[in-house]
Amino acid sequence: MSTFPNQKHNTPVIKLNQPDDNYKFQPLPKPSGEYPYHFCADQFLSTNSQELVFHMVGDTGGRLNPDFQKKVAAEMARQFGDASQEQGVPQFLYHLGDVVYHFGEAQHYDEQFFIPYGQYPAPIFAIAGNHDSDVNSNSEVPYHSLDAFQAVFCNAVSDNISFNSDQTWKSRTQPNVFWTLETPLANIVGLHTNVPKYGIVTPEQRDWFVEELRAADKQRPDKAIIVCLHHAPYSADFNHSSSLPMITFLEEAFAKSGVRPDIVFSGHVHNYQRFEKSYPDGKLLPFIVAGAGGFDELHALARIDQEAYSAEHPLLKDVVLMNYCDNQHGFLKIILNRQAVGLTLTGEYYTIPHQIDPEGRATLADKFTYTFGGK
Repeated sequence: MSTFPNQKHNTPVIKLNQPDDNYKFQPLPKPSGEYPYHFCADQFLSTNSQELVFHMVGDTGGRLNPDFQKKVAAEMARQFGDASQEQGVPQFLYHLGDVVYHFGEAQHYDEQFFIPYGQYPAPIFAIAGNHDSDVNSNSEVPYHSLDAFQAVFCNAVSDNISFNSDQTWKSRTQPNVFWTLETPLANIVGLHTNVPKYGIVTPEQRDWFVEELRAADKQRPDKAIIVCLHHAPYSADFNHSSSLPMITFLEEAFAKSGVRPDIVFSGHVHNYQRFEKSYPDGKLLPFIVAGAGGFDELHALARIDQEAYSAEHPLLKDVVLMNYCDNQHGFLKIILNRQAVGLTLTGEYYTIPHQIDPEGRATLADKFTYTFGGK
């Protein structure tokens, strides 16, 4: 098969002989809002119903070397004042999980989130990652899974956050840890995939997701369906590689609902990868990994001579890696535009210099456009 430079895989792979760590599963907290867990973003958005612009990034927390998370946050904030932008100013940030490392402890939010994103001038929404969901059994202050995440993102009312040192942040009122963000041009369905390395989705959430796909499909072609989950279904990296449980979960939900989304975003893997999956009906479904938001360790793509990885699995069939960046941190800017019929989605992936330079600017590393015309 054809290969990328340095003989890296150009299709997703699985990591062989991985131990089962599903014992790390954590019970989900109670919702803070009402079923079906929708949040309307109209109050945060401009009146322009023809265009929607937002940032997207995952795995931003950083403890060993916080420079990368600070630079990524600063470069996203810089785009708000960049007069050279051809498209509009971003209206919010959608975080793909792992806000803090290595456990979801309140004491780390100042250093890893509140301070780096203190200058970000728009609302920040989020799904939780495995590290946000995990519990430090050695913590001096006992807590439950997602206590801090809920206090920041899923509070019943917008209020001060007790562990925010300068009290400038107000809590978000997302209705649940799995939820749908309603915007004029897209329904963004956010899943919660828990703590284990390859993710777990509860039966209750699976049923909810099927119904969300069906409901969102009724709003096509006026609105795109965007699905976000922390654990990456497809990956060619050496650390995590692809998640067979997430691929199985998604495909079963697509089959049961009779609906496929327009695009899928994830984090968890600390790099950028853009895949396209071809289906028998001739349609493509893009899968984007954007998990290089700040954690100091990046995940390189696996090489084809490494026997611990395999691209030969039925669930990986018909999926091709279109582009990637595995040696720099970065973030996505997403632009949705309404057309006469349907929508176009343009994604721009920006990287920052890996040797931190205060004057270094983000560089456009990948740009892609997909047209969503409905069913």
